[in-house]
Amino acid sequence: MAAPEPPTLRIYSPAEVAAHSSPDDCWVSFHGSVYDLTELVSDNEGPLVQPLIKVAGSDISHWFDAVFLPAPAGEKTKKNISIKMNVDPVTNLRRPYVPKGRFLHVAPAEPVGDWDTSSSTPWWKDGALKIGKLSLTMRKIRVKSVLTGQEHLMEVPSEETIAEIRERYLEYNWHAGSYTWKVLLKEEGGGDFGFVDLDLSKTLEENGVSDEAADFEDLAIPSDCFIPVIHLYYTDDLTVA
Repeated sequence: MAAPEPPTLRIYSPAEVAAHSSPDDCWVSFHGSVYDLTELVSDNEGPLVQPLIKVAGSDISHWFDAVFLPAPAGEKTKKNISIKMNVDPVTNLRRPYVPKGRFLHVAPAEPVGDWDTSSSTPWWKDGALKIGKLSLTMRKIRVKSVLTGQEHLMEVPSEETIAEIRERYLEYNWHAGSYTWKVLLKEEGGGDFGFVDLDLSKTLEENGVSDEAADFEDLAIPSDCFIPVIHLYYTDDLTVA
């Protein structure tokens, strides 16, 4: 039986980005977005992609400025990403900030005859390279199968829905869709605790599973003192074997 295809993720953790840190598998993140630069690096071999290879798998938000542009009522604001500038202490002129050296699509500091201006869109503005968002907060959960008693510790983006977390869980159980996902919560009004079905379209927080990491930190309590448990109740095996 073949394993299921890895899920296409909407939100990535910093650790997932860090796993793509080579010239032939090059991801970076900046200002909350994740970009796959693998093909860009392959198509533009030379010194100008070396700075990108050096930072593969890391966050390079400090290379860019992000400004939110005004948008008409009812529309989402758009983020304009531009190269961060600094003032050259020798010439007193504004220059692009390039801590790892000038990289692809950044104009040279001095006039040159071989500067290629054929690219109208710099790679950091190319939406086709954007593959997802970077999680702002990761949180740990325990996923326990009531049927088998097996339990797995997972660290997931707080922004993901239960359905997306279930996709991640396929790594441990190919038949994750055959279970009802429940959590033990206190009834409204301060009543007794009871198991509640999780809404797959909502996040953990939206389902009432609060992230108490900040409270634990304020009280000097270890963050792993309490990790929420998601209980999986077997319903029917409707997945494809």
